Amino acid sequence: MRPEQLDHDVLEAARAGDRAATERVLRVHQPSMHALCRRILGDDADAADATQEAMIAVVRGLPRFDGRSALSTWIYRITTNAALDEVRRRRRRPLTSDVLDEPPTTARHDAGPGFDDTLADRLRLDAALGTLSPEFRTAVVLRDVLGLDYAEIAAVLDLAPGTVRSRIARGRAALARELHHGSDPTPAGNRLAGDDVTTPDTP
Repeated sequence: MRPEQLDHDVLEAARAGDRAATERVLRVHQPSMHALCRRILGDDADAADATQEAMIAVVRGLPRFDGRSALSTWIYRITTNAALDEVRRRRRRPLTSDVLDEPPTTARHDAGPGFDDTLADRLRLDAALGTLSPEFRTAVVLRDVLGLDYAEIAAVLDLAPGTVRSRIARGRAALARELHHGSDPTPAGNRLAGDDVTTPDTP
């Protein structure tokens, strides 16, 4: 799910306002942007809105991108902020009877590393992610769905690495409890992303 590397010339052309180069940047990063929004928000329509807002922000911000971070890190930061803005807007929306009666979406989505690729599991994962607080949900999605390492997540969220590790560990534990209906967390062989399970650092 990680976007491909863009040539330096393409990025420079996009920063200079070249339309074709800008479209290339968006085309390369849009799938990951949408996946991030989809998993944070758990709703197709809200994810589409947040992704669109993020893409607009990327286009507007490209001339000011200074390269102090990787382009993907910068784009993930913009996308995360757009998704969290949508979370806040959604909280302010009144719940209508149509929303309350709306069935869960059945569209296909990438579940990300560590999750079974079945419709039932994706729907269960969406529901379980929705029970996490936004800060835990975002950290888990960046790590276990998009595959970012801890340093990248720290840069995206502007947090200390220890805080990132703590949020991921706590988010994974809460997610495992929710997915297993309050039973003990998954065995070591079935962790969500068992490549780097450590004792979380103190935030």
